[in-house]
Parts: sequence; C-alpha cells; structure tokens
Amino acid sequence: MARSDRLKALLRAHANQDAEHFYAVAMQLAADEARQGHAKLAAELRDLIDSTKVEANRARHAKPVPLMQPKGELSDLLTVRYPDEHLAEMVLSGEVEAKLGRVLREQRQADRLRAHDLSPRRKLLLVGPPGTGKTMTAAVLAGELKLPLFTVRFDSLITKFMGESSSKLRLVFDALKSNRGVYFFDEFDSLGLQRGSQHDVAEMRRTLNMFLQLLDQDHSDSLIVAATNHAKDLDVALFRRFDDVIRYDAPGLEQVKILLKNRLSTFVPKGFRYDSLVRSAQGQSHAEISRACIDAIKDAVMDGVGQVSSEAVIQHLEERARANRG
Repeated sequence: MARSDRLKALLRAHANQDAEHFYAVAMQLAADEARQGHAKLAAELRDLIDSTKVEANRARHAKPVPLMQPKGELSDLLTVRYPDEHLAEMVLSGEVEAKLGRVLREQRQADRLRAHDLSPRRKLLLVGPPGTGKTMTAAVLAGELKLPLFTVRFDSLITKFMGESSSKLRLVFDALKSNRGVYFFDEFDSLGLQRGSQHDVAEMRRTLNMFLQLLDQDHSDSLIVAATNHAKDLDVALFRRFDDVIRYDAPGLEQVKILLKNRLSTFVPKGFRYDSLVRSAQGQSHAEISRACIDAIKDAVMDGVGQVSSEAVIQHLEERARANRG
C-alpha cells in the first residue's frame, strides 16, 4: 500500500477514535521505513508508538472515579463504565441503523418533543444471536449521548428467596430515576421466560411481573436497553412494553464485505478482491469476523510483513467457525 494511503488511513483511524487501528497503521509505517533502510527512524517510530500506548493506557486507568458509581447494595447489582463508542463504528443493516439513528435523534431533541407532550424513545429490546452487536449498541448509545452505561448483573439480581429479586429490581429502577444513564439488561431471557414454560420458576415469575410493572411506571430520563439471544423464550407481554424492538442478524454479504474492508483496507494491496473472504465469512457474526481480521493483522505485524493475505484471514475464520461448532 502506498505511503499516502497509510497516512490517510492513519488520519481516518484518529478521526474515528479507533486506537487499535491507529497503532496498527502506525506500526506499518514504521515497518515501511525499516524496509527502506531507515532503521533509526523505524526504531524511533516504534518507541514513540509504544510510549504513546503506555501513556494512553495510564490516562485511561487514571480516570477520576465517576460521581455516579453504584453504592451500597447497588454496587452488587450494577457495573458502570463511560463508553466512547460511536454509531459510525458499527456495520449494521439499513433497518437497524435507521432505528438507532432515530433513537439518538429523539434523545438529542428530547426537550423539543416534551414541549409538545411527546416522549423520546428510551425503552429498547434488542433481539438476535450472539456477536451481532447488541452489547455494542448499548455502549454506542451511551457513548453518543455521553451517558454512563450501567449493566445489570443478573447473577446478583435473581435469588431463590421469595420477593428478594423483586426488591433488588426495585432498587435498580430507583437508580434509573436519580442517575440518568443507559441501563443495560443483558441476557434478558433469564428474566423474561414465557410464563408456564418448563424453565419457569415462581421467583422468576414474580420478578418478571415486577419488572413489567416497574417498566410501565418508569418515566425517568434514563434509557432502558434489554438484550436477548432467544426471542422465542420471551413472554409476549414484554414486547409491547418497549418503545422499539430491534432485531439483529448475522451480517449479509454486503455487510460482510464492508466489515472486512473496514478492518483490512490498510493491510491489503490496492485492488484486493474480497470475494473469497466474503464466502468464508458468510454466516459468522460481526464479532467473529472482526476478531479473525484482527488476528490476521496481528500475525502480519509480528511477522514483519507489510500485508495480510487472504489465506491468513480465511484460516482464522475457519478456526473460529470450528470453535463455535464445538
């Protein structure tokens, strides 16, 4: 790849706040200098990249403790972080992207909507197989709106003691009112089982009823995002409680190609054909495809070669496919 293309890729990575891609491209520039016999400059670039990564890491971990850290019993029920993910980083179907764009637009113009007695979308149910972007969606919503992301810990929420789970759930909804944020209920099927299903137990049924009641009563400014891998297991009563149900699928052929290009464009030659990679990646999730690309890029960087081969990416895709099949 031409030096000018690498420099443009470097700027794009910086603009997109994609630190991992930024450092990878910078290392490729250092490798280019080394191949041209500029050993001293290459070493200086590598040292600068390494020191910058260390400083960035230190700054990230030295972030002041946020004011809205869960306290007391809530500390066992919620984890919190401040994401910096953005919608532009996701590869989504047109329908999903439009729905998320609508949520963000309504949230950003919430005051204007409320002035006309209208409420912005803020209760979302995300449905789809693992690795298709549900968890990242919660982070993107928080990042775009500059809100904390609170993740509900179901292992602490659901207990065997009568009424205790409902009491804990009430604590979470009380927090919704006092601390605005994105509240993420992941693996929601553990709470939203169909009433009467073989997996249903009395305490879960009570907790589900309490959740439906609290969800209906909640008029806070926080966003409630629930995600499930198993829509068929959810009680039908849940669906109508949400402002929007967003369905995720494994990426289609065009999405696969975009995802591959986003990850590999600076590490493959100009005019590179993605057809064989698209075929190999078909049916895999966004997360698995992205990880396979990153693994192939890491191999290229560690081996000191300037480009990623189709064979290397296909090998990592096949390894992940075998691992998923068990």
